[in-house]
This record gives sequence, structure tokens and C-alpha cells, in this order.
Amino acid sequence: MKGVLFHDKCLNQVFDIGGPEILTYKDMMLQYARVRKLKRSLYTTSLISPKISSYWLFFITTVSYRLAISLVDSMKMEVVCNDNRLEKILGLNPITYEQAIKNAFLRIKQNLVLSSWRDSIISSSLGLSLSDFIEVPNFGCYINKKHSLVKNEQQVLNNIWTIGGDKGYYYANWLWKTRGFFDQMLGGVGLLRGRRSPKEILPGDALDFWRVLYASREKKRLLLFAEMKLPGEAWLEFKIDDNNVLHQTATFRPHGVWGRLYWIATSPFHFFIFDGMINNITKE
Repeated sequence: MKGVLFHDKCLNQVFDIGGPEILTYKDMMLQYARVRKLKRSLYTTSLISPKISSYWLFFITTVSYRLAISLVDSMKMEVVCNDNRLEKILGLNPITYEQAIKNAFLRIKQNLVLSSWRDSIISSSLGLSLSDFIEVPNFGCYINKKHSLVKNEQQVLNNIWTIGGDKGYYYANWLWKTRGFFDQMLGGVGLLRGRRSPKEILPGDALDFWRVLYASREKKRLLLFAEMKLPGEAWLEFKIDDNNVLHQTATFRPHGVWGRLYWIATSPFHFFIFDGMINNITKE
């Protein structure tokens, strides 16, 4: 998108927390575009409310709706740091905003990013603790189990550990993208969060609309918990046993009648999606 529309009170607010520069949000966005070698134009208007700006930000970026609201609201306030003694006390040598952007993208290119704002715990806004879901339930759940013999264990583990993100889900990616689109339309995260790293998975990572609950190559097990908009709770687990058999298990615990209807409505897709997924993961 080459032109972006902003409320005039937001774009020209001053952002300064100390350091060698005092910038407006407009300056920061244009510098970012310059570093990324993008041609962008910014236009201001007083006709768009901050709430409409939040919706716009949510639909065109990877920002979740709650974060979009917070970001837009924060742009209405000037942040000016008048006391910079902390730099001298800690012996800091601040760099420019432009150099900070370059350093950040250099770390992304080298896969050195340890965490991301996209990894924020979505479940926390619902009053949930992820530790409550690491033991996958059986009672009162719908379960789809698939099994396949593993001929090349390391290759299969590599396939499991690179699932999601740009690589997708090994089968019918267009259906996963469609599900992500509808999730985003309902205010969920969709597939926009992607992966923190293309090869590494750590417990607590965000992986598209999943949260990594457990990830151990040594134990040959990956457990994901769904943070998409659902009338229930969902888990997706991959585990290779001692007999070199991959167990792929999708578990759904419905919330009431709507949850049961949801599972029934999506069951026809589960049959070939999960079949195709495990077949392609174990394919040499």
C-alpha cells in the first residue's frame, strides 16, 4: 500500500524518550519506509476517528485488534523526555532511530530474534492460563487421530518443526488461509502472526493462530493450543513413539451446543486435511 491515511492529531505527535533525536510519528514511519526501500506517502485528515484507524490498522497489518487500539490511542499523546540523566548513569550511547531499524532487520535476517510483540499471550485477555492446557483432555472431546510409519525420523522432525508460517501446513494451505481470514474477520489473530523463526520452535511461541505449549525434539513431541476464535478449545499434537510411528492428534473440547455444531460442520474438511497433512509430513 503506497498511501496511508491518518488522523491529523495522531501523525504529528512528538515521540521522544531521550537519545539523539526528537521525532514525530510521521518522521518515524517515513524513516522506516526509507530503510525498507518502500515508497510511501502519508496523508492527514480530521474526518477519521481513532477507532476507525484501529480497524484499518488491524486489517492491513499483522497487529491484533487489541494491540491496534492501544497503538492508535497511544498516538494521541505526546511523549517527551526532559530528564536524560539515565543515559549518563548507565553509560548508554543511544543510536539513531534509523540505525535501530537497520539493526532490528539484521537480527531478523540472521534469525536472532528471541521474542516478538506478536508472541503476546492472547489467552491472557480471556483470563486463561496456558499451563491449564498442556495436559490434553479426552473426556467430552472430539478427537481426530492419524498414524503413520516414520522412515526418516530427522526429516519428519524437521518437517514438524517448520510447520506454519510461510511454509504452511503441508496440505490444502488455501483452506488454512481461509480459516485464518474468517478468524481475523471475527477479531482473532488469523495467520498474521506467522512464526518467530522459520526453523526453531520454543514453548510459548506464537505460531499463526496457535500457541506452542510444548516443544521437545528430544522427546519428539510438539503440542499446539489454538488461539483462534472458537466455540471451544482446540489442540494439535505431533508425537513420534518408540516404534517410529508418528501420532497426529487434533482434539476439540466444545463449549455447549454451538461448539458441537461447529465440529460437525467442519468434520468433512478434517477428513482429508489431516490425512493429507500427516502423509506429506512423513513423505520422504
